[in-house]
Amino acid sequence: MKAAVLREFGRPLRIEEVPKPLPEPDEVLVKVEACGVCHSDLHVIDGDQAGFKAMTKQALIPGHEVVGRVVQTGSSVRGLHVGDRVGVAWMHASCGACDQCREGRENLCRRFVITGVMVDGGYAQFMRAKASHAIPVPDALGPIEAAPLFCAGVTVYRALRNAGVKSEQRVAVVGIGGLGHLAVQVARALGAEVLALDVAEDKLELARELGASTVLNVADPQAVKAVRQSGGAHVAIMTSAANAAFDTALKCLRPAGTLSVVGVPPDALAFSALALVTGEFRVTGSAVGTRDDLRATLALGAAGKVRSHTETAPVDRVNEVLERMRRGAITGRVVLTFE
Repeated sequence: MKAAVLREFGRPLRIEEVPKPLPEPDEVLVKVEACGVCHSDLHVIDGDQAGFKAMTKQALIPGHEVVGRVVQTGSSVRGLHVGDRVGVAWMHASCGACDQCREGRENLCRRFVITGVMVDGGYAQFMRAKASHAIPVPDALGPIEAAPLFCAGVTVYRALRNAGVKSEQRVAVVGIGGLGHLAVQVARALGAEVLALDVAEDKLELARELGASTVLNVADPQAVKAVRQSGGAHVAIMTSAANAAFDTALKCLRPAGTLSVVGVPPDALAFSALALVTGEFRVTGSAVGTRDDLRATLALGAAGKVRSHTETAPVDRVNEVLERMRRGAITGRVVLTFE
């Protein structure tokens, strides 16, 4: 089968012919129809995050926003059948027995296995998946529109729910990329008023089309001031991987507001302790989502409340896509397709 393989950090992926995998008894074999290209893939490929780098398998096939059809089932699989359309997310497997799993936080499982990092992912024509974590895709969603929901969508859904977003609150989305354009829509689905901030006019125009009531170019020094004059954001979600986005998001908050950190800059974040104390700000992180979060996100997509803004590219052109991502030149999400 054809696959894009990571052989060396910081180098282009190699398009290779590799053996088609065979499923273990508790797994299914998925014929990949679509795989979104996530910024976390770029961190893994470039090797710029020590944590990811340490756990990345050798000769890795990246990709964790995968949608395809089941073509083979393992001997112990029940509930999934050949021909079912399923998706595979960042969480390849969780143990189900640790404290975090029992408390409903399986996304924080201590024995968590990551798709496209610790095991091969979806930049290939076929991939193996745990049947327990291969989630059926609603009939109302096609593979290309569904794929980004398996990471970008579920990540912002959980982040906004964890931040306690309520109807009629103001939510500032900082960075209108693959994550941010979906965060605009999820926040609106939760009843919030959305303020979108970015430095790219095309991304701000997309945010406006998706329902943001206010769009602000943060290249203008008056942009953050305008947010504060409106009363400030109850929640600011940082979806960009730029350190500057963190500073912008924090400055957008109203007193007692919540900063939700989703984007992962390569450098450490820093902020004024005095600002944190005097504003009584709350800073929270959010790690992808559980299977229940994912089902809820897919339901929003199937109901037409969340729509992935996508463009497609064949897997052979994945290195071009990654280079565009490095330049911040992608609006929405690029989804890889396969013959």
